[in-house]
Amino acid sequence: MKRSPLIILLLTVLLDLIGFGIVLPLLPTYAKELGANPFLIGLIAAIFSIMQFIFSPLWGKLSDVIGRRPVMLISIFITALSYLVFSQASTIPLLLFARGLSGIGSANIAAAQAYITDVTDSRNRSGAMGLMGAAFGIGFIIGPVIGGILKHYYGIQTVGFVSSFLISVDLVLAFFLLPESNSNAKKLKFGSSKQDGSEQEKAVITPAFLQEKIKEYGDGLRSVFQSRPLAMLLTANYLYTFAIVNMQVASILLWKEYFNATDQQVGYIFAYVGIWSAIVQGGLITKLTKKIGEHKLFLWGHIFTFIGVFFVPFAPPGSLFTIGLFILFFFAIGTSLAAPINISMISLYSYKEKQGQIMGLNQSVNSFARIMGPFSGSMLYGMDFHAPYIAAGVILLLGTLIAIDLFKYKIDALDHAA
Repeated sequence: MKRSPLIILLLTVLLDLIGFGIVLPLLPTYAKELGANPFLIGLIAAIFSIMQFIFSPLWGKLSDVIGRRPVMLISIFITALSYLVFSQASTIPLLLFARGLSGIGSANIAAAQAYITDVTDSRNRSGAMGLMGAAFGIGFIIGPVIGGILKHYYGIQTVGFVSSFLISVDLVLAFFLLPESNSNAKKLKFGSSKQDGSEQEKAVITPAFLQEKIKEYGDGLRSVFQSRPLAMLLTANYLYTFAIVNMQVASILLWKEYFNATDQQVGYIFAYVGIWSAIVQGGLITKLTKKIGEHKLFLWGHIFTFIGVFFVPFAPPGSLFTIGLFILFFFAIGTSLAAPINISMISLYSYKEKQGQIMGLNQSVNSFARIMGPFSGSMLYGMDFHAPYIAAGVILLLGTLIAIDLFKYKIDALDHAA
């Protein structure tokens, strides 16, 4: 296991996520200050995921051809630039452009995961992926706190400048310390898909390539939905993710407008949820899985999340840091259980020769939910501040019914191919 490159990669991911976490909690209220209506607030929240959905597979494919290092450097530069644009985003179109640009840059997760695959062996790979997950958690604990303090005392421009500075440090570290991990990297070419004498494909993006991928996606989707438990798990993933994202945008507005929280306090709430999530996912979930089993944890994850979502807007004003935090405790525990267990169960129910394909489809389902959720949450909040949470609660109850129905399907009931 090549430890040094992996450490540098994880450090760059951590800095990137801290920068992302600094900006994220401030977006809905800042967009509203600029005069955005509920639809535009949803679009500003969703444009990041839209760009990630489009560019993540492109960055991953490109990293196979020209190498991981150049893709990481280019994407990190784009991310740093996006936060610089954000610092000057005094209009809604400019804010949309900044968030879209940030989504393009931050879509390098596929290249980062491929880098980990390059520099680890099969025994160490899961641990390395877990460290990347830990970097996500730390970024969401530290970032919102920093963002809230910066916005409260120094204004939104400073938030953008600090985020851009952190990503620029990330870029410098990657430039000087991150070596290339892909020994088969080729020069980038567009257009022709002809192969050279070594029979290695050099083309990246061609009409035939896009047509092939669309066909693969359709065939894979049909194949997955032929298995009832897999179809149920992918449906549950969409419903769960949609419900969570639906209320996330609304929550920031609710905390500010109903509970009169400051930007700094909003950052503390994000950190509070992040800390509980880190505790559960940092090792507790493994012990619970062995003791209770995936099916029961998946069910309890949905029940806990329902409690942590549905009752939020019914807490009395002024009780955000008492009753509110108690309710959010259930949210933190529920999301820490349901989301990773969903991925684990999909893997367990999948045919071995289709693991990658099914995981990719699951990620696409997740991305679609993250694109649609912000629109729903923002527009429902504009109608009534209770509405996003009631809708999310109803959707989570549907997911709970799916989780109960899954008890009928034993994991060893499928004839897994070798």
